[in-house]
Amino acid sequence: MEKATFAAGCFWGVEEAFYDEAGVVATRVGYTGGTLENPTYQQVCSGTSGHAEAVEVSFDPAKISYDRLLKIFWQAHDPTQLNRQGPDVGSQYRSAIFYHSEEQRLQAESSREAVDHSGRYQRSVVTEVVPAGTFWQAEEYHQQYHRKNGGGCGF
Repeated sequence: MEKATFAAGCFWGVEEAFYDEAGVVATRVGYTGGTLENPTYQQVCSGTSGHAEAVEVSFDPAKISYDRLLKIFWQAHDPTQLNRQGPDVGSQYRSAIFYHSEEQRLQAESSREAVDHSGRYQRSVVTEVVPAGTFWQAEEYHQQYHRKNGGGCGF
């Protein structure tokens, strides 16, 4: 198994984009990229913790490639919006790829460059490609929120 971590706005919709893909073994939503240990949703939403709402994807690389996960990530949000997605505004909603290996970093940077030069967007892609750090799992009521409740934020 390998892990991939993505931030692309509200983590409910981002998680939904991944959890039914063949080869994805598990997903969980949480917080990463900040300075506060074991942050709460309220602390992350305050904008002072530095964390992004993110989804951690556990996947079987024999069944789904990291490249395929990157394609899902790019399709799930607008990577040209700085610190926002749709109605959600703040640095916790930033677009970011948190890489777990040098191979992931290289693929993520190449993918970002290809999307930026694809002509799909009139603005530049602002997605960060940064090393994965500690992933703090969000509160249970956030896990697979759309499956449990339907609706909510999306893309």
